[in-house]
Amino acid sequence: MNAIVALCHFCELHGPRTLFCTEVLHAPLPQGAGSGDGTGRGEPADEEEGGIQMSSRIRAHSPAEGASAESSSPGPKKSDMCEGCRSLAAGHPGYISHDKETSIKYVSHQHPNHPQLFSIVRQACVRSLSCEVCPGREGPIFFGDEQHGFVFSHTFFIKDSLARGFQRWYSIIAIMMDRIYLINSWPFLLGKIRGIIDELQGKALKVFEAEQFGCPQRAQRMNTAFTPFLHQRNGNAARSLTSLTNDDSLWACLHTSFAWLLKACGSRLTEKLLEGAPTEDTLVQMEQLAELEEESESWDNSEAEEEEKGPALPEGAEGRELTKCPVESSLLSDCGAWQPRKLSVFKSLRHMRQVLGAPSFRTLAWHVLMGNQVIWKSRDSDLVHSAFEVLRTMLPVGCVRVVPYSSQYEEAYRCNFLGLSPHVQIPPHVLASEFAVVVEVHTATRSSLQAVGCEGEQPLSKYEFVVTSGSPVAADRVGPTILNKMEAALTNQNLSVDVVDQCLVCLKEEWMNKVKVLFKFTKVDSRPKEDTQKLLSILGASEEDNVKLLKFWMTGLSKTYKSHLMSTVRSPTALEPRN
Repeated sequence: MNAIVALCHFCELHGPRTLFCTEVLHAPLPQGAGSGDGTGRGEPADEEEGGIQMSSRIRAHSPAEGASAESSSPGPKKSDMCEGCRSLAAGHPGYISHDKETSIKYVSHQHPNHPQLFSIVRQACVRSLSCEVCPGREGPIFFGDEQHGFVFSHTFFIKDSLARGFQRWYSIIAIMMDRIYLINSWPFLLGKIRGIIDELQGKALKVFEAEQFGCPQRAQRMNTAFTPFLHQRNGNAARSLTSLTNDDSLWACLHTSFAWLLKACGSRLTEKLLEGAPTEDTLVQMEQLAELEEESESWDNSEAEEEEKGPALPEGAEGRELTKCPVESSLLSDCGAWQPRKLSVFKSLRHMRQVLGAPSFRTLAWHVLMGNQVIWKSRDSDLVHSAFEVLRTMLPVGCVRVVPYSSQYEEAYRCNFLGLSPHVQIPPHVLASEFAVVVEVHTATRSSLQAVGCEGEQPLSKYEFVVTSGSPVAADRVGPTILNKMEAALTNQNLSVDVVDQCLVCLKEEWMNKVKVLFKFTKVDSRPKEDTQKLLSILGASEEDNVKLLKFWMTGLSKTYKSHLMSTVRSPTALEPRN
């Protein structure tokens, strides 16, 4: 992420000051240099974790070394700095981290070396500790402009027994020129920066309580209440943050935290180049994501109302609370519930065709494309899940309604993919219906077990798959055109699995374009049946199976596309009579 993260402090003597900042350097590595970049110059590598190599900053990058470097440094002079305004000692080279994956450097020092960057950070520091403050002087706030950059600022207090009001004022700021990116990163930055602040405040509180226990300052100040406070301060009044937290490695830890924050925040959001209009699958996925966000917001609002009514938490509140932190909860759940992936699963449509056999697979694929209900009965829920994940790739996203594994039968209007345990009874009218297909998975008998040619099918050889339907597909039936093309791609061994997947995407997009034309022709323009038949013949979809497929796929069109067509029809220009 092209940003600067800085720790700022409001000094009682010198006003707002920048204590520590971390910036990103995208300079390319010289040819022939190793991944460490600085190790060839005698720079020791101290730590390496998560693709970032930690090391002390080399002197070639030091902002101040000798009188000449000090005079050219954009930072304040030593005479204008006290212990509270200074982070790194004089002559300290600073810190640098090398990201081996991206060849990016994360450099930390007290002030940026570049004069323009120093001015931007300085202005953001002053504004974060003076005028741009949220109510209570502690909390997050956003400000900035196109010229000086946009700033995420979080102000907070650190306990100090020698300061006015027994606390000092600090802020952590993140500065970047991309306003949209910074706003979208607000929840992530708020959570991570809040964690850094809590850690600093916790360390300072322990030091404060220990000092107050040894020498209480409140009673001593009450005895000298009529003496001006500024004249009563001794030389230790302006204390450094390392003294307040009793942590000598504080700046190295902050460098690690800021470098990780910049790297993690930059890898969260990625830009994708979309050529042409978005596909129907993309539009449907965006609509489904928006619906999920609305449901989560309404769920959070209902939780807030319940909390206002009473302090008692409802059952399962702890579990719902974890969903508010998707990053941490997902990591914890993945680490805690990790299990080796089972091998008894379908890997692709070609794999499923080899396991089921060509006739059974064609029957199953025909029902999937026609929109009929596909029922799998098996004890192995992972096997059923993998089968549905493979079969759903044949359909547009909007046509897929899945109940992965249920203990009772669900009607066809609720789902077209249904997983059931073996003991669940299916209604007789469903078994006899031509609009449903049942795949029963049985454990193969020893006599039927035999070696299978493909290694990927070996774990599934312990199962027998029986495909039944009230309307079996005749072997000589032509079937929908897209099914024939899919089978041709699956049987072509010269095509890899990835190439076959791309063929399926192209075929689905081709037929979704036909669906769009048919939808506009019949639903929007309300053309007669004769014209519709002519259109179907032009589209190459006049056969019965193709017509059924188009009508079913019409249900997978996005709401965005349908509303766009309807708004076009209602416009004044669309109401003009045709010539």
